[in-house]
Amino acid sequence: MTATSVETLVYAYPPLLVLAAALLVLVLPRVVGYAVGALSLFGVLAVSLLVPEGQHLTTTFLGFADVQPFFVDDFSRMIGTGIGFLGGMAVVYAYSSEASRRLLALALFYVASCLGAAFAGDWLALVFMWELMAMTSTLLVWLHGDDAVRAGFRYALFHGIGGVLVLFAVTAHYAQTGTFAYEGGIADGIPTILAMVGIGVNVGFIGLHTWLPDTYPRPHIAASVFLSVFTTKTSAYVLYRAFPGDGDLALAYMGGLMAVYGATFALLQHDMRALLSYHIQAQVGYMVAGIGIASNLAVAGAMGHLFNNVLYKSLLFMAVGVIIYRTGEEDLYKLGGLWREMPLTAAAFGLGALSITAVPGFNGYISKGMILDAADPGYYGATEYQALYYLLWLGAIGTFLSFIKLGYYAFLHGENDLEVADARPGQTVAMLSVGGACLVLGVWWQGFVDFLPLIEGTAFEYPGGESHLHPYSESHLTDSALLLGISVVGFALVRKPLSKLDLADPATVVYPIGYAVGRWSTLAVTELFAAVDRAAVSFVRSGYWVGNNPVLAVERATRGLPSWLVDLEETGRTDGGRPSTLSLRATIGTSVLLITLALTVVLALVL
Repeated sequence: MTATSVETLVYAYPPLLVLAAALLVLVLPRVVGYAVGALSLFGVLAVSLLVPEGQHLTTTFLGFADVQPFFVDDFSRMIGTGIGFLGGMAVVYAYSSEASRRLLALALFYVASCLGAAFAGDWLALVFMWELMAMTSTLLVWLHGDDAVRAGFRYALFHGIGGVLVLFAVTAHYAQTGTFAYEGGIADGIPTILAMVGIGVNVGFIGLHTWLPDTYPRPHIAASVFLSVFTTKTSAYVLYRAFPGDGDLALAYMGGLMAVYGATFALLQHDMRALLSYHIQAQVGYMVAGIGIASNLAVAGAMGHLFNNVLYKSLLFMAVGVIIYRTGEEDLYKLGGLWREMPLTAAAFGLGALSITAVPGFNGYISKGMILDAADPGYYGATEYQALYYLLWLGAIGTFLSFIKLGYYAFLHGENDLEVADARPGQTVAMLSVGGACLVLGVWWQGFVDFLPLIEGTAFEYPGGESHLHPYSESHLTDSALLLGISVVGFALVRKPLSKLDLADPATVVYPIGYAVGRWSTLAVTELFAAVDRAAVSFVRSGYWVGNNPVLAVERATRGLPSWLVDLEETGRTDGGRPSTLSLRATIGTSVLLITLALTVVLALVL
């Protein structure tokens, strides 16, 4: 391709390509629609790789000039590449998993919004796509019906609140800086606090994470593949855009705690997709830790881990989805011995498990090793991260234990009288393609590292340590062998007591608390406005009655006063009074409107 033709690719706005495919899916025959959907995402892959860095589209949006909905740099290129490749494979998997055209259309709408967030060049474009991402993912959950509907409502509440906080953060940022530009991250003060909590919902900060295991086990297995990788990874990338500075110790340690918390509760799960959902929190914890450390090596490792997680996490959801598709069983402890009936699915699961546990030869080993090295005080002498280093190691052990458990009970343990078929051809192609990518990036690590932002060349320099990083150096391989040995021995020791544990996540207390706060706050607000409404109507009626019966009103008002003070006989007193014929009907909404207007007038006069 010529330089001119490559530069014109910037006009192939990736979200628009996928959005057009989503609309076509609804009207084309199923096989043709799925082919168009897959091709649109492979087109995104091509655009991401070929458009030169620095290319962008500028437009006017909501009255603001120079808004950039499409900006290409090393970060957005990497996210677009991951979404394009994995999205295409997820479409192939969905077709073979008998997903409906409506499901694919909604999934493509969702992917388009994630691409919009990834390629956004400023905060205004980002926040618009952020809200679309929440809306489309909620609809994708709801589509499945049954238990997914209630979980979808809880999901919508979490992401609605988080989205509002991000919107407020961007608004406050603009008010403080006068620009929506990414440069320098989000403004200090109130914007920082709002952005931290709002983005924290999407990346699964501890206490804000319960939507993950609550939602992802409930939709169609193909929908889970899409949902499991895009929201949290896109949000981790946005977290870096918001906080690209010199490091944030609290953010780094939140990442370490997420790694331990997610791995711990994953280890306790019976539901296979719930186990994988907790590991989303755990793996994003490594990314958050790298962003918090903020060195070039740490950020490159975080972004590399983000890219790798898109691959192996979706692969694990695909493999578990095939088990559910063939057996109809979600409970891990009701399975066993499936490797005989499902060798291809077992192989695909193995590729994903070896990747997420950072076994040498697989992509997770490269990126997780970078983050661990960045936190290791032995390399940089950064003693403030010493406890973080051990937290990340604990998370790695918990991850290994979890996937030994999942593989053991699903494929190895005991006999199973289920006569089930293996994965369908499309499912197999998707799983082995993604698994092959995990293996290639682990072996061809130099090419992978060169692709990452903030790293030039294949060498990482370590002050006071190895002059250059080689992932397969003796020290790194020794650490990996130690991790494997501890995990295998640990699983043998905890397997039986672990199977009897059924501990609930304490963070789920947010659900009854949220329900109670929502119910009583709603009652308080409605009763307050009802009282205001009754008082306003009573006041108007009283005034109307006084206007029709002034003498009687005076008599009632002066009842009990001395006769010398008030003498009504000289006034020509009338008999009785006429009742009010005024009919007043006001809803709470009308009362709110009237009160709002009155307060607006008062504020305008005061200010």
